[in-house]
Amino acid sequence: MLKTEHIGVAVKNLKEAIPIFEKLLNSSCYKTEMVESEQVNTAFFKQGDTKIELLESTTPDGVISRFIEKKGEGIHHIAFETADIASEMKRLQDEGFILLNEKPKRGADNKLVCFLHPKSTKGVLIELCQEIKTP
Repeated sequence: MLKTEHIGVAVKNLKEAIPIFEKLLNSSCYKTEMVESEQVNTAFFKQGDTKIELLESTTPDGVISRFIEKKGEGIHHIAFETADIASEMKRLQDEGFILLNEKPKRGADNKLVCFLHPKSTKGVLIELCQEIKTP
């Protein structure tokens, strides 16, 4: 793992949350994006080397909606950047961690991603991510 890439925060409403985080971080949201495969709208902020990703569900039964129902708005996951996501997935699986997907999939912000089950990480949802290189 190279570094903490971003912290994901589940919110009910991006339009309400974006101005709050802009004030908090004294920084503008630099990107919004819909990730259909995850049923989320995202908004990104950069603070130093770390990013904050706000996540809003696009469906009432989506992962983020269910998370907010159970736990309320707040930190959803921590993402770590990797140089080689496939080898990092294998290494972690060999160490006994439970992967939530067998292969990396396309995520937000031009990344390949894989999630680790919170049962194997003391209750914290972990995301591995790797920048998608464009030729």
